[in-house]
Amino acid sequence: MERVIAELRACNEDVPVPLELPDMDDIIDVEEQILVSLDNEFRQFMLTVSDVVYGTMEPVTVADPNSHTYLPEVAAVAWSLGVSRELIPLCEYRGNYYCTNEIGEVVYWENGALTDEEPWANVWVWAEHVWLNT
Repeated sequence: MERVIAELRACNEDVPVPLELPDMDDIIDVEEQILVSLDNEFRQFMLTVSDVVYGTMEPVTVADPNSHTYLPEVAAVAWSLGVSRELIPLCEYRGNYYCTNEIGEVVYWENGALTDEEPWANVWVWAEHVWLNT
């Protein structure tokens, strides 16, 4: 986890309006809005790197309700498109969704269904193998 955080921090792009990191109150507010708890790895991801801007992928955020990456808004759209309510969107990418499941694995929902791809063990493995490689 620490190595992935350091790598993401090193890749963080300068943007005119930087994102903010959330605090636990922000995370609790979002969990109450979506009626689902984030697993511990997802929470740590939000608290440590959700302000990182890198490449073409934009993982969800929880600090700014006006952001197009605000988790409750992304989740509402994903769920309306057929993503199971048991999945929490981590990142919308080209109309498809990387989501965490009930045990914290990251799965890929593409063209209306989960893919047969092997899930990533957690958000950190996904960040290393997918986000940092796009």
